[in-house]
Amino acid sequence: MANLATLQDKKFIVTGAARGLGLAFTQAIAELGAHVVMADILSTLVAEEAQKLKAQGLKVDAFTVDLASGDSIEQCMADAIAVLGGLDGLVNCAALATGVGGKGLSDYDPDLWDRVMQINVKGTWLMSKAAVPHLKSTSNSGRIVNIASDTALWGAPNLMAYVASKGAIIAMTRSMSRELGEFGICVNTVSPGLTLVEATEYVPQHRHDLYVNGRSINRPQMPDDVTGTVVYLLSDLSSFVTGQNIPVNGGFIFN
Repeated sequence: MANLATLQDKKFIVTGAARGLGLAFTQAIAELGAHVVMADILSTLVAEEAQKLKAQGLKVDAFTVDLASGDSIEQCMADAIAVLGGLDGLVNCAALATGVGGKGLSDYDPDLWDRVMQINVKGTWLMSKAAVPHLKSTSNSGRIVNIASDTALWGAPNLMAYVASKGAIIAMTRSMSRELGEFGICVNTVSPGLTLVEATEYVPQHRHDLYVNGRSINRPQMPDDVTGTVVYLLSDLSSFVTGQNIPVNGGFIFN
């Protein structure tokens, strides 16, 4: 039977890896023996975090990527493949989340809407597009894990562009899984609930309380609550799981 040790010596890219969930995913994957490329627009921070992980004996490298730029994505992928020597999986975690809410549909800034869609949706697509040729060479075991949000499942108010972008990620995952299944590439979505990371510090306390009080497990959600599901979807344990959206939110909303 397959086991999590199958991450040993595998090669992954995690976007949005400088902090929050992306950093937690990177550490969890690297601790299981994988070589991880950390990609983020926060170039100084991602390099600093990579050095900390290297000091723990983990195999990581860091590169800058701007998901709003196709050229930046292509360069990041080229740099990543140069150090990894191949690719087993991609975790699309990077997204524009801070400062994208607060206003209703009638007052939402169209330019901000476009920016959110450009980074969260188009950026995820272009990053996946750049990864696919390399994933096709992984002996029918390639993985893409897209990070959405359970806001897309319950329709969080005054957060329309973000909610719409994460709904698009769920839909895009399903389409990608249909296209890439013949190559043995599994594509899935993980939809975390409100997690205590830097990107959610702007969320008002009453929204945090709404989540905690509405969960089957009544406590705040931490990054480590999500890492196990991502690791599972990257491992050989999930070789017949594709096109799925898995909410990880302590039972706040069900899929």
